[in-house]
Amino acid sequence: MPAEIVKVVINGNEYGVEKGARLIDVCREKGHSVPSFCYYSDLALQASCRTCLVRVEKMPKLQTSCTLTCIDGMVVTTESEEIEKARRGMLEFLLANHPLDCPVCDRGGECELQEMIFDWGGLEERFTERKNYAPEKFLSPIVANDPQRCILCKRCTRVCDEWMGEDAIEAGGRGANTVIGTFGGWLNCSQCGNCIEVCPTGTLLDATYRHQARPWELQRTTSTCTFCSDGCQMSIGSRAGEVMRVVARDRYVDGINGEFLCIKGRFAHPFVNHEDRLRTPLIRYRKGGKLVPATWDQAIEFAASKLRAIGETHGAGAIGVAGSPRITNEANYALLKFAREVIGTETLAATEAFSLQPFFDNLSAPLATHRDIRYAKTILLIGGEPEELQPLSGKQIRQAVRNAGAKLVIFNSIPIRLKEQATQFIHISPGAEDAAVLALADGAQDEFVVRKMGIEQSALDAVRRTINETEGDVVVMFGGELSAAGQAVLAQLPHTLAGEKRRFLLHPLPLYNNSIGVHDIGLMNGARGAAGLLDMAGDSLRALYMAGSFLPAHLRGREEALSKLDLLIVQELFEPDTTAFADVVLSAASFAETDGTFTNNDGLVQRIRQSIPPVHQSRQDWMITAALAQALGADFGFQMSASAVFREIAEKVPVYEGIRYPLLKDESKPVQAKHKLVAQRDLKVEIEGLKLGLESLSDNAEKITGTPEVGHELFKPGTLTGKVPQFHLLAAGNPKPETVLISPLYQITIDSDLRREEAAVAGD
Repeated sequence: MPAEIVKVVINGNEYGVEKGARLIDVCREKGHSVPSFCYYSDLALQASCRTCLVRVEKMPKLQTSCTLTCIDGMVVTTESEEIEKARRGMLEFLLANHPLDCPVCDRGGECELQEMIFDWGGLEERFTERKNYAPEKFLSPIVANDPQRCILCKRCTRVCDEWMGEDAIEAGGRGANTVIGTFGGWLNCSQCGNCIEVCPTGTLLDATYRHQARPWELQRTTSTCTFCSDGCQMSIGSRAGEVMRVVARDRYVDGINGEFLCIKGRFAHPFVNHEDRLRTPLIRYRKGGKLVPATWDQAIEFAASKLRAIGETHGAGAIGVAGSPRITNEANYALLKFAREVIGTETLAATEAFSLQPFFDNLSAPLATHRDIRYAKTILLIGGEPEELQPLSGKQIRQAVRNAGAKLVIFNSIPIRLKEQATQFIHISPGAEDAAVLALADGAQDEFVVRKMGIEQSALDAVRRTINETEGDVVVMFGGELSAAGQAVLAQLPHTLAGEKRRFLLHPLPLYNNSIGVHDIGLMNGARGAAGLLDMAGDSLRALYMAGSFLPAHLRGREEALSKLDLLIVQELFEPDTTAFADVVLSAASFAETDGTFTNNDGLVQRIRQSIPPVHQSRQDWMITAALAQALGADFGFQMSASAVFREIAEKVPVYEGIRYPLLKDESKPVQAKHKLVAQRDLKVEIEGLKLGLESLSDNAEKITGTPEVGHELFKPGTLTGKVPQFHLLAAGNPKPETVLISPLYQITIDSDLRREEAAVAGD
């Protein structure tokens, strides 16, 4: 139903606006500046700073524009002597206890209070009382706090509640003695840092970046996060070839995530300039020997000669190529082109945790965007743990429930934290996620699926009733627990469950930043995955070229199978376990040194942009592959341009048809890939496969009762996050130091026992 349009007059100008729109937003959209501190779009109203005062005709006094909605005939004035006097009075109150330490404050240059004071100028200060003072302290290894700078806008407390559902930070005290703090004086939460992002002053600070640079010294580059599949947009701040910080601040970037980032996206960037980065290519000239630094020409020629010899001896099929869901679409396409056009092999795979090919082969509804999730009427989550593995998706779910009244139904064998927001949490037996799909697809199977899930029939009836009563969007989300048959059946559910007033959208929850892209490019088309390559190693597979060589968790420990190969070429940032068996190691560039695209779990194709020159002698992944192809006599014709690679992708890969880099330049208007929708088909084979797979499950399986701890996945030190010392502290339980006035890194030894040092000396 189209929104009703009403007429509103602002400063003498008449506008047609949507009825019920927030007045402050309308004023800003129409170019009439209205200052505010406590107001934050898409958060519950606070109306405490009183700086957004406006005059509304026929109302007896000035009104806060953040609390008014537009109605027909409203006449508004945003600028007058009366309004200026009131706003100056509010600013005077805010400055009553605020220190004048802008020259040493990390927010100097991008502080909203500082900017507003500069805009107004000439403020008088009539308060002579002694200012409140408290020393700067740490709230966690990640978050620092300078309490006297706080203006009590309470953005941080609302973000912690509404976005994260954690209530880890809250206001205490009353009146002029009110302070923002934590329970017990230490912050035990997911450490997302969104409280830092939304703070308008220098009250909450990034403890990994503070005092390192001034905002105006940083070169800002809009890019895409390289961790989970949500594809958050962010601004990389760099100086002199070093990444200094990452933010999602609205003045720099306006992506699908707004100002939201998780702990990894915001704080895990030090891996880019870490001293352990590979500095040069490495060659192992004989099996059992050492990896020796080499030039690029030597490494490329050595790898090419070995590949040529193995191809001549064993045939092209004996050479495998493995892409990765962690590298760009351009890099994966170059690998696919290299395999088929240069080597002539179909021995392809990607080091993905699980394949989504059955889902895309049966896709019958569009992929839900994160905006669709935020405004959905019903959200159905089968398996997965988005609050840990896809934090933006988790945040959108929480806000849909908290701010818009959406109904959340969860089928999960683990009582994940999102159950606290759920309208209905169906606690199923371990491994029974496929039964939930079967129940939705075939009502005749109720007795069987209820028994296998270990639930009551009434719970299933309530789920169906919730779906049937929904008018609007129903978003179905699923994790990696579903089998291939389960994915196929779920992808066809919209054909049977959608109604006249009900639209179904689907949202997979893969693990990595380019999991969808690696499927689109075609590296996951076959049944063979990374596990299949390991099984073939030393038998039909004699050589393997791997890029982004981290193996999925379920394959770790099987790296030794790679030792059976005659040749292993690894393309990496660091030396992971796979390089122990590598004959050639090629030093790759990180996301901050690369141009290209990632495709997120919305199907949105988003740019990553080079922020700093490649560290040491590293090169972009697709450039390395093109150089290796050239050494084997093939010219890809990419002309050293990522846009040329993507142009060929758009010509050869149907889902990217018509997309070009110029269309991707505005992160506020992302472009969705054109995934083909499939007509309704007979699923008897898949349903029988589901039943057969579920038969082996016990009818009396013991259920998992413990709720996972906050951060059990987010804090886990990996190849990249392990380069950040704060992650090790958090993974060890986030121990509170003896004093919060000194960084925990100077007080706690980071080792397996996390022993406390007797004396802490700053700077050691």
